Amino acid sequence: MAELPPTPTSLVPYSNFWFRLKWDGQFVGGFTKVSPLTASSTGAGALRSAGQTEYAPITLEKGITYDVPFGQWCSKMYETANSGGSGATAFRRDFVLEVYNEAGDKVLGYTLSGCWASEFTAMPELDGLGNALVIESLVLQNNGWEREAPVGLAGQQTI
Repeated sequence: MAELPPTPTSLVPYSNFWFRLKWDGQFVGGFTKVSPLTASSTGAGALRSAGQTEYAPITLEKGITYDVPFGQWCSKMYETANSGGSGATAFRRDFVLEVYNEAGDKVLGYTLSGCWASEFTAMPELDGLGNALVIESLVLQNNGWEREAPVGLAGQQTI
């Protein structure tokens, strides 16, 4: 597996986030933690050839921000499901997940297809005596992901 290109100098991470999520060309959030992008295939037939590919849910976590359209999208699935509508299928979206290095340069990008929010924690358990950050989390079910073309950094080879 190729390693990320080294950062020329040690800088603060881009806007304190390492990962950014966007839809329709607009960024909807910066995330500090993203679960692995995992695909698996079940064997089929006597020769155990590749079967149907399944994509694991993707969990994203971040400090709470106020992004109204993104929060509304996350909650629409539940509103529609509770009103007898089609729920998840009516609100599938494609996203782009971008990974940044310490210098703030984009180094990786993945297109996440047909996503819908299966779990959204808008407000975690709070403890006024603790020192934890207020973190919201999102679990995206998806129909698959594809890595974007390698990103070249100034004076460095692409991955």
